[in-house]
Amino acid sequence: MSETHGKPLDLDAEDVTRFDLVREGARRDGVEIAYYEPRFDPSEPKGKREKRIERVIALMLLTTGVAATAFVVIYGWWDWKYELDGETDKWFTPLLGTCMGLALFGIGGAVITWAKKLLPKETSIQAHHGGASAEDEQQLTVATLENMAEETGITRRPLLKGALAVGLLPVGAMAVVPLGALIKKPRGELFDTGFSKGTRLVRLDGSPIRPDDVSAGGIETVFPGIPGGTTNHYADSPTLLVHLRPADAKKAVPRKGQSDFNYGPFYAYSKICTHAGCPASLYEQQTQKLLCPCHQSQFDVLEGCKPIFGPATRPLPQLPITVDDEGFFVSKSDYIEAIGPAFWERP
Repeated sequence: MSETHGKPLDLDAEDVTRFDLVREGARRDGVEIAYYEPRFDPSEPKGKREKRIERVIALMLLTTGVAATAFVVIYGWWDWKYELDGETDKWFTPLLGTCMGLALFGIGGAVITWAKKLLPKETSIQAHHGGASAEDEQQLTVATLENMAEETGITRRPLLKGALAVGLLPVGAMAVVPLGALIKKPRGELFDTGFSKGTRLVRLDGSPIRPDDVSAGGIETVFPGIPGGTTNHYADSPTLLVHLRPADAKKAVPRKGQSDFNYGPFYAYSKICTHAGCPASLYEQQTQKLLCPCHQSQFDVLEGCKPIFGPATRPLPQLPITVDDEGFFVSKSDYIEAIGPAFWERP
């Protein structure tokens, strides 16, 4: 155990130890080391207790390494794509969270155990002060940092040194690997839906729909009539087919360049709210408004579904429609603008 002393220290004295420099540096910085006691004497061979503590810390760090490596493997190679009634995809996110939690728990446990069981016991008293550091005080700061490294005992604990490398390197990979998802610039999946020229509009059960199937003032949720068009693989494609009443259809004002997107009193708008992607599917027949139930955005169907209330700032994209030779609704093309909420490169 070492106690404090108040006499000035001669930094040039030959018998000055690094800890003496540490104490003097602390004193000049307004910190008095009132009590200091190493938990283990570095000059003596390691005992059973010290080795046991090292093994516990090493086990925690190795747990961190294994969990972080598992995170990287699951994130990079797991088939995460959602499938209706699928089983394996349900475990993707829980496993990522479990692995990350174990990795962080291992780091936290190792740091706490190292600090509580291996680092010296120390009590310091600090007085606050201001001012720049002199050159000799910078020398003292360097000695303090070197002493802190020595106090960890890492130089005489090769097991922990290796455990740190094995445990923490995968943690770095765990933080970096998810950024790989940003390498590929998403293009088609943000701008393209399941509709194209001649694609039939179908119900959830896959049956095509004719104009007579939707009564005046009514609506119908439709999907692209292609394989998988009603599944989550085309989650950006749900469309709301609106049949305006004759009097309301006369008041409709199309958006610029979209005067031929409707088929008579029938208008098709994306069902995905341009605010946060919720389904804007509550239709008020008397006011011709579409309401998004999530954040109360309202869109005026008679004005090209432009937003008139709530946080949404852009109109719902309109799908150009007509009927085919058999009288079923078909799309003239895909949406001419990206559907859903805003993103960086949205035109």
